[in-house]
Amino acid sequence: MTAVTVFQKVLKCLDQCGRIFILAAAFGGVVVLGVVDYATGFEISFSLFYLVPVSFAAWYAGKWPGIAIAFFSAAAWDLANGLAGQVFSNPAILYWNTATRLGFFAIVTLLLSRLRRELDHERDSSRTDFLTGVANHRAFYDKARVEILRLARNGRPFTVAHFDLDNFKEINDRYGHVVGDEVLRVVAKTISANLRGIDMIARLGGDEFVILLPETDADPARLAVGKIQKVLSGEMDRNRWMVTFSIGVVTFGAPPRSVEEMINKADRLMYDVKTKGKDAAKYSSY
Repeated sequence: MTAVTVFQKVLKCLDQCGRIFILAAAFGGVVVLGVVDYATGFEISFSLFYLVPVSFAAWYAGKWPGIAIAFFSAAAWDLANGLAGQVFSNPAILYWNTATRLGFFAIVTLLLSRLRRELDHERDSSRTDFLTGVANHRAFYDKARVEILRLARNGRPFTVAHFDLDNFKEINDRYGHVVGDEVLRVVAKTISANLRGIDMIARLGGDEFVILLPETDADPARLAVGKIQKVLSGEMDRNRWMVTFSIGVVTFGAPPRSVEEMINKADRLMYDVKTKGKDAAKYSSY
């Protein structure tokens, strides 16, 4: 394992840690710095090092935890220097220095927390379909690769279902793209509402959706897809949209060579349904 890989794992672990852990670590870091600051005397400045716990809290816990650590850092710095014997010619200097340090720490906190929010938003946007709000092609591929590796490691099957909307072009031609977009959003919302927390829905593009059912064998997959198909048909009837669904469902008991192969198998089943009358689901296992 390379140093880069270890570093990436540490960062991932920190992202998954709770705020309490992050705050405790940041507070502990400030305490350690305060003790070292006191031991070395006020003539040696440790101001730069207080930015480490401040930045740590701001990046991994957010703005307000970062502000809290900023206050604590400014107070610890002043307390360490005071206990070390630092004396000012005017008492107001102490308050000015404290305000200056706190302001500096607060600015760093605000900048880092804002940068983290922007990066998180950009990351989420790059993995989300802008129209329906479900996962996009890229996010699905990442998740599917994980499932393929998991199947290869522990032998637990998973299922992929490829949904294609029948007569969707007629909806766009007759009612316009505004209604067509609403159909796609309703489909995405309906499928999402009928999945487990570990399942995933993604829009591959156009009127094609795919769902990934981890640790799901053929029989449970048939029940799940049948339920979704029934609920979707009810939603289409309720809105008087003449849309049905051609579905190809593949359960993998052995890992496919790639995500592309996995999708192609489900796509071929879905296309077979379309050529033989539409509005049905076809199942297969590998």
